[in-house]
Amino acid sequence: MAGTNRRFFIGDVHGHYDGLMRLLDAIAPSEDDQIYFVGDLIDRGPKSAKVVNFVREGGYPCVLGNHEQLLIDAFPNGTAAHMPTLQGWLYSGGQATLASYGNIEALLGHLEWFRSLPLYLDLGPVWLVHAGVHPGLAIADQTFNEFCWIRETFHSIPKPYFDDKVIITGHTITFTLPNVEPGQVAAGQGWLDIDTGAYHPKSGWLTALDYDNQQVYQVNVFSQQSRILPLEDATAQIDPSQIRPRQRQQVPR
Repeated sequence: MAGTNRRFFIGDVHGHYDGLMRLLDAIAPSEDDQIYFVGDLIDRGPKSAKVVNFVREGGYPCVLGNHEQLLIDAFPNGTAAHMPTLQGWLYSGGQATLASYGNIEALLGHLEWFRSLPLYLDLGPVWLVHAGVHPGLAIADQTFNEFCWIRETFHSIPKPYFDDKVIITGHTITFTLPNVEPGQVAAGQGWLDIDTGAYHPKSGWLTALDYDNQQVYQVNVFSQQSRILPLEDATAQIDPSQIRPRQRQQVPR
């Protein structure tokens, strides 16, 4: 039977506000439940501004994603754009974000909030980070380059990074990992990846994980389907020896 207090971890929303609202309807959180976001609230989807407003005004904890970092880097002093980085952000889905805000002033009004997002959250048995960790470095020696961007070096770790914590991430769409179907959560050595590709036409699934009760809640932003599954049934196990470096253009940023 599900516990009274639940902790939900929500995968990369990427501007899909309507899908997020339907996911929360399915969760039906109580006042005692806690909701955490794994970053990449913005870009690609049509309503990034509404997603940010919801998370920011609701005071929901959220770690920094690589898409938020791209936006921060595009405006290093808070106003003037760094043009090469700005072009990279716009190419990576930032155009949809800018359109959702309506004007650059409104977007820049949230820049300090983006800058305030932590790189990770240590929640006892759960360690929340956007992309992962470098297995060869102590936490204190790692930066946003690892926490927001790492992929294969993390996914191929042969043993858990922590002895007493599971690392929950987003960032890498799970079906890009070996033998994972669209919509499945991916599980490796001491980690769970819950980015099931909400924006991607091959998937459309947005995931919330109730880790304490081992339940997965999902909605599909394209088909309007929804489902609730035991974590065990929703998960594909990753063999770290099968992880291979991929060409950058094959990996959604």
